Amino acid sequence: METPAGGLRERKKEATRTALHEAAMRLAVEHGLDAVTVEAIADAAGVSRRTFSNYFDGKEDALLYGDEQRMRALLDRFAARPPDEPSWAALRAAFHELAGEIGEPDPSWAAQARLARAHPSVLARQLAHYAAFERTLADLIAGRDGLPPGSTRAVVLAGAFLTALRIGVLTWTEQDPPRSMAEVTDEVLAEMAASFSPAG
Repeated sequence: METPAGGLRERKKEATRTALHEAAMRLAVEHGLDAVTVEAIADAAGVSRRTFSNYFDGKEDALLYGDEQRMRALLDRFAARPPDEPSWAALRAAFHELAGEIGEPDPSWAAQARLARAHPSVLARQLAHYAAFERTLADLIAGRDGLPPGSTRAVVLAGAFLTALRIGVLTWTEQDPPRSMAEVTDEVLAEMAASFSPAG
């Protein structure tokens, strides 16, 4: 059982990570990533350069922390779905559950997506994060569906789902007039749904 002191320490660590992420986001949007240093991010968050290094390997990781947390939350919600629910339906339900909890992303989140597309170092790190999440998701799908580890179906389903999310987010950032991210992304998910329906 976690002690109250341990819980307080974890909350403080999470608050520091969030503060560094938000500082990195704000400075990158205001000045461009190339002009932003780790020292500037640490200063803006009110911590030392050494403290920054305790939490993130570089400014790209700090910038993408929010995206990473959302992906972890999505995987957690998928794992918690009823075991008799088809995996594709469970994935869509997990997405809608998370979207309902976090609400419509604010403009800075859209700016992050555009920044990731525009800056090679951020895009490379983001793709590495997505690859790791894709492997984890494929393992969760295989376990849910009684498939062997590394099953082609589980790998393809995980890849299709995360690709749909990426397409949905990128499409959402370019909508004019704007629509909700959940609505845009669900359209993309619907385009792939037939291949993974129980009758497919």
